[in-house]
Amino acid sequence: MPTHDFDLFVIGGGSGGVRAARMAAQRGARVALAEAGALGGTCVNVGCIPKKLYSYAAHYAEAFEEAAGFGWEVGHPQFDWSRLKANRATEITRLNGVYQQLLLGAGVRLIRGRARLVDGHTVEVDGQHHTARHILVATGGQPSVPPFEGREQVITSDDMFDLEPFPKRLLVVGGGYIACEFASIFNGLGAQVTQLYRGDQVLRGFDDDVRHFIAAEMRKAGVDLRLNAGVAAITRTAQGLSVRLAEGDTFTVDAALYATGRVPNTAGLGLEDAGVALDERGAIVVDAHYQSSVPSIHALGDVIDRVQLTPVALGEAMALVDRLFGPGTRTMGYDFIPTAVFTHPNIGTVGYTEAEARRKFGRVAVYRTDFKPLKHTLSGSSERTLMKLLVDEASDRVVGLHMVGPDAGEVVQGFAVALKAGATKALFDSTIGIHPTAAEEFVTMREPVPFKAA
Repeated sequence: MPTHDFDLFVIGGGSGGVRAARMAAQRGARVALAEAGALGGTCVNVGCIPKKLYSYAAHYAEAFEEAAGFGWEVGHPQFDWSRLKANRATEITRLNGVYQQLLLGAGVRLIRGRARLVDGHTVEVDGQHHTARHILVATGGQPSVPPFEGREQVITSDDMFDLEPFPKRLLVVGGGYIACEFASIFNGLGAQVTQLYRGDQVLRGFDDDVRHFIAAEMRKAGVDLRLNAGVAAITRTAQGLSVRLAEGDTFTVDAALYATGRVPNTAGLGLEDAGVALDERGAIVVDAHYQSSVPSIHALGDVIDRVQLTPVALGEAMALVDRLFGPGTRTMGYDFIPTAVFTHPNIGTVGYTEAEARRKFGRVAVYRTDFKPLKHTLSGSSERTLMKLLVDEASDRVVGLHMVGPDAGEVVQGFAVALKAGATKALFDSTIGIHPTAAEEFVTMREPVPFKAA
């Protein structure tokens, strides 16, 4: 007779939790999943999916302008913020239903409510106790806003999709990918956007060429990007939100977005009472197999604060389920993880930055080009595209690939397979390009750029 109600109890119905629950159930495990909110987590509800839908919407503004160069007369387009919000909400509701059907179809018991750990094998949901041989915490992360005068006046990325009314003047504070994406999106939708970042350049952790290039492109597109700048106070007035900078300047906006980082969503879960160790940021400490300090409790995704990307959480879920309910041969590799940033233009990247590659490999050949895409020879746009390859000279292996330009994520996904497989520069050179495309530049760059020491 089973000694527990379930073989696996999952807390959190985001991408990682749903994938783990579904895959475990399909392997014959008795699985329950508890979720208090909408299924799909951050990515589906207030992250990747709605953000990219709004990015598509923003691109239409520039497309209307560029159409004239190709012979089209499009009149005076009008943007309906309410219609975009309603259509997005309909699509997200559909996806919520898809996630529910995936769980129920696999035989997972879906429990609606906020879960809390009682001990290493017991979870409480709305006063009812459930026991499980294994417990998985996949509760994701949440936006974090630092304390300052006027903190109560600001909003986070979770609030951006249903703002009312549309902010004609928007302040974005932060220099990470979420801040840069929302600055680009709302600029494209017609807002007057001011972006502030305390650092020397946006997108810390990305390749320096990419960082400088996208900053210049965003400014050309109309974003008022101010570096080495921070907010001292925000005050609500009859005219809007009065923003006072640390440097003394003041200006007024309709809304202020703080995209200054995310923290693991671990508060109120009973983790400490159950003996689960947390790090200084509140993330669950796990080993290489996603096992916490309590052997029966596991964690993955943003709540372990390792790599905050939806596909990474999915990969971690597959590896964990394989270990708990399969042969245990599947692993999650954290090298050469591709990612995209949906700024305007997009960023796509995989592998090492130039600085990282030089630290790891020593002698690195750099191939770099930037150019006006064919489309913009008629569009009238001054937007340019950047492409960059990093090659370990000792092995000839391509160890970094970076792009700023239209559909960069779509382009880089395919090259990520090549880098993961260990493709060399010689192999890139021997590959025939598709002409005329921007992507062909990655297989036609022949001369490395001279190295300039910092």
